[in-house]
Amino acid sequence: MAGHDVVLYEKKETIAILTFNRPESLNALNTEVNIQLIEMLDAAEKDVEVKVIVLTGSGKKAFVAGADIKEMTKMDAMRAREHALKAKRAVDRIYHLTKPVIAAVNGFCLGGGMEYALACDFRVASENAQFGLPEINLGIMPGSAGTQRLPRLIGMGKAKELIYTGSIIDANQALNLGLINYIFTGESFLDETLKLAKKIASKSTVALSLIKSAMNKGTEIDLESASMFEIDCFALCFTTKEQREGMAAFVKKTKG
Repeated sequence: MAGHDVVLYEKKETIAILTFNRPESLNALNTEVNIQLIEMLDAAEKDVEVKVIVLTGSGKKAFVAGADIKEMTKMDAMRAREHALKAKRAVDRIYHLTKPVIAAVNGFCLGGGMEYALACDFRVASENAQFGLPEINLGIMPGSAGTQRLPRLIGMGKAKELIYTGSIIDANQALNLGLINYIFTGESFLDETLKLAKKIASKSTVALSLIKSAMNKGTEIDLESASMFEIDCFALCFTTKEQREGMAAFVKKTKG
């Protein structure tokens, strides 16, 4: 595995694995992590061989246990705002990546870590994963779109309960809420994640990008506008080799 110290980059065939690598602090986020994460995401975006990105954490204890509180203790309101804006750039980069991004949550996924996971297309988890936005326990609130993305995913009532109370939930609770898609057990955790990533990577790159764009944009606009945008994306699929080959193969199979 090669890469920078606090975010590692590994490529396995068509999958880029980006690993938060501050295990001594449970992979807590800080300015350096955000800078390097954006660099790694940019590298994965530009690499034509990469079809899917997996975000995970080093070790077995944490995906990301939250922001680095030591870095935040001396902040005044203006510096806190600047800090949040820097984190927003990293979160937005995850969300707006044209390629699918899977959060492989191995352990604690709290605070900023939860918000980074929410920016991914979907999440899978190990049996020991724990999720929460416990900022209220520090007298603050989420600052990287947690108050916006969580209710869009699990509903306003449950999201408010989790954020108001600062409660932490386990993998089974997260699965029941629709926060994660799968729980992968034991040593097979990363293998099962990569198997899922490879299944997605086998599909049309252009179609995947257009589907992601249509679904993400559709949540931000009215239904009529979203439906028309979907139609435009649908039409663009007919410019690709995958569409021509896929439909030709289907017709040939049905004739046979």
